[in-house]
Amino acid sequence: MTDSLLVLGIESSCDETGVALYDTQKGLIAHTLYTQIELHAQYGGVVPELASRDHIQKLTPLILQLMKEANVSAQQIQGIAYTAGPGLMGALLAGASVARSLAYAWQIPAIGVHHMEGHLLAPMLEDKRPQFPFICLLISGGHSMIIRVDGIGQYKVLGDTLDDAAGEAFDKTAKLLDLGYPGGPNVSNLALQGDASRYKFPRPMVDRPGLDMSFSGLKTYTLNTWQAAVQNNEASEQTKADICRAFELAVADTLSIKCKRALEQEGLNRLVVSGGVSANREIRAKLDALMAKRHGKAFYPRLEFCTDNGAMIAYAGAQRLLAGQQTDLNFATTPRWSLEDLPAI
Repeated sequence: MTDSLLVLGIESSCDETGVALYDTQKGLIAHTLYTQIELHAQYGGVVPELASRDHIQKLTPLILQLMKEANVSAQQIQGIAYTAGPGLMGALLAGASVARSLAYAWQIPAIGVHHMEGHLLAPMLEDKRPQFPFICLLISGGHSMIIRVDGIGQYKVLGDTLDDAAGEAFDKTAKLLDLGYPGGPNVSNLALQGDASRYKFPRPMVDRPGLDMSFSGLKTYTLNTWQAAVQNNEASEQTKADICRAFELAVADTLSIKCKRALEQEGLNRLVVSGGVSANREIRAKLDALMAKRHGKAFYPRLEFCTDNGAMIAYAGAQRLLAGQQTDLNFATTPRWSLEDLPAI
């Protein structure tokens, strides 16, 4: 491998179809994303079979559109990175099969990328990127993890989700309050109108040692609070806003406490926050305040790279292809996959 590599990235782990072109010398060349929100909204959540079919329909047109807009030919692309897991099996297979077919036709190497490694490395797409080592808070729809990162592929999971991840709790809270899909952003937007002094929600698992997290109890507390409001004839849009505010503050405080604990435990003062929930305003404010108090620094991806996207997969795959790693043609997707199993670069 040379020091310069132009890589096509494909993301299809759930309900977003993302493609991107990343050059290891020039940086991100182009990217585009198709979201399936409208497709799944009528069902109140992601329908795996519909997601898989939509990826199959959208991937090839998106790749051709991206290459045309970037004025890049097939002969110029030197590698392909695709999400191999974790994720929905059918959705993963849709992206992997397209990626492997193109790699075979173009006679170039391909590599299966860990979806969460893509999120973890997304801040590396920015001009101001974190230096290793750092603590990473990965918060997405299905994951809430705290990881010590000493380099690409050098990951130690310090804390994980015992049940509902933060993103799941946001989505389920939205469903409880009938706020529609996607739930997380709707809860956050309504929380802006909430009175923070009306309700005080618990901060789960902060009174016990360790860095593991659990948000299912917070979701139940939200349900009980809303049901009590209904019984007391206090159900209103303002009450919903107040509950959303209390819920969001509880999640943000809990994550801040856990991150502070991790930074102190590992003796580090750089924090990377990534994944879909990292776009949340309150969480960013709490973590920025934490790092300012510690005279440290928090790093985030830009908002468009917080959710699933092809750019983060192209970047992560490019680093591994550059190091000489690749996936055999006899590939397999991995719906469940530990970050700690990844090889180091």
